[in-house]
Amino acid sequence: MAKLQPFLRLYRRHCWRLLLGALLAIVTLLASTGLLTLSGWFLAASSLAGTVGLYSFNYMLPAAGVRGAAIIRTVARYFERLVSHDGTFRVLQHLRVFTFRRLMPLSPAGLTHLRQGDLLNRFVADVDTLDHLYLRIISPLCGALVVIIVVTLGLCWLDVSLALTLGAIMLLTLLLLPPLFYRAGRPAGEIITAERARYRLQLTHWLQAQAELSLYGSVEAWREQLNLVEQRWQQAQRRQASLTGLSQALLLLISGAAVTLLLWLSAGGVGDWPQPGALIALLVFCTLAAFEALAPVGMAFQHLGQVFASAERISQIIDRSPAVEFPSEQHDDLSAPGSLALEQVTFSYPDALSPALQRLSLRVNAGETIALLGPTGCGKSTLLQLLTRAWDAQQGEIWLQGLPLRQWSEPALRAAVSVVSQRVHLFNQTLRDNLLLAAPESSDRALCTILEQVGLEKLLDGEGLNAWLGEGGRQLSGGELRRLAIARALLHNGPIMLLDEPTEGLDAETERHILALLAQVTADKTVIMVTHRLQGLDKVDRIYVMDQGEIIEQGTHAELIAKGGRYWHFQQRFTL
Repeated sequence: MAKLQPFLRLYRRHCWRLLLGALLAIVTLLASTGLLTLSGWFLAASSLAGTVGLYSFNYMLPAAGVRGAAIIRTVARYFERLVSHDGTFRVLQHLRVFTFRRLMPLSPAGLTHLRQGDLLNRFVADVDTLDHLYLRIISPLCGALVVIIVVTLGLCWLDVSLALTLGAIMLLTLLLLPPLFYRAGRPAGEIITAERARYRLQLTHWLQAQAELSLYGSVEAWREQLNLVEQRWQQAQRRQASLTGLSQALLLLISGAAVTLLLWLSAGGVGDWPQPGALIALLVFCTLAAFEALAPVGMAFQHLGQVFASAERISQIIDRSPAVEFPSEQHDDLSAPGSLALEQVTFSYPDALSPALQRLSLRVNAGETIALLGPTGCGKSTLLQLLTRAWDAQQGEIWLQGLPLRQWSEPALRAAVSVVSQRVHLFNQTLRDNLLLAAPESSDRALCTILEQVGLEKLLDGEGLNAWLGEGGRQLSGGELRRLAIARALLHNGPIMLLDEPTEGLDAETERHILALLAQVTADKTVIMVTHRLQGLDKVDRIYVMDQGEIIEQGTHAELIAKGGRYWHFQQRFTL
């Protein structure tokens, strides 16, 4: 139960709504019990009254009671569904927000061990499973317990021994049946949760890799693996369905035995009535109606195994401590160009064989533009990730505007730094929505101007800013994605700009246009540009050549050419 406590605390926000739903469920159950009990007694009493000639039998009062109970049951059932589901959906809404807020500080360092499909499955399917906790466990058990108490107290007016007998049978059923089927159904529930996650993860990979699987003839082999997972999932579902049927059969057997027992006991007399007559029907129908309240109890705890498994999977990620923690204080100086300094910075990725950066030191003055050059894997992109605090260095210190980077609050750091990342992320939303991520207050005119500046005015044809980009912007080319990322960085307009391969995928003419635009709009900004391409490097203030996480050369374009080192060799190959 400890794993459920963080999620149960979320119920406090909607406790009154959920309590009202449980109360309406109880009213519905009591109205159903009263309806069947009163109807059985009324019909039996009417039959006996007609047989013995008691024409003075008052049928108006019980008939009104039957109608009243039927109306109450219908109205209470409607509002119980309305209130309970509304409360459950609100709890799920807050649960998703709560889970997402705990996930965000973990990214990316705390989530590297998780695949995207698995993370999405925990965030969606496992969170959805937690709604069983109220709808299928808490509310039915509370309703059944109240019905047992009310029915037992009500029948005590007629016969205490019979009332206690029925109450004892129902209470034992409530106490024994759920734990019994929880133990029987927990393995199946855990398997269902695990295999559901595994199936969805493999299905996502299968759909995303259709082209590669087809090219290499591995579609059938992957499909067979998917079928095996699906079969295990379905077998667990069949076991759970069998347990559900068994619980209902056992409950039916217990209710039949209870009805038979009460019928036999009441035949000898009920309370002060040695010849109970219609009271026998009242007891029998009351027993049948009361056991209907126990119908969800048998299978309620079967879902508890799934709930525990889902809570465990969610807790595995939300209980993790963030690898990077920001202070709460706000840094105020955001407008001026920022100076950057790295002193003996060393960083290694988890389980990496060698460090990505080794004792790296460099200084970037305010308003200066530098370029980082080097082979793939030399640590250029890692350096940018450290500057945005996606990771923290194990050794050394990073300074931003004379203040240690660890002392910057997250809002201040995000406002100070504009980033063009190597991998462009687009949401399945409109062009406007994807641009407003960088500057939520921007007008449509400003968005159109930026698109024209980066050469994407053709995206405004047709639906304009309302154009739907699709998942990942799949209808855009690589060059268009890159220019859209540059447009977002320009909209953000931070005093520091980090550019990771800003002209990758662009043709020579577009590259010159983008570099000229960047030179114009970043004239008063501090710029760090990671690149493999040598176009425009003669215009930057300083060039750093990196290899194996270290800076091996630094200087201006002219100085490095005159030196005849690694940069000179790059230039020779580029020229050839």
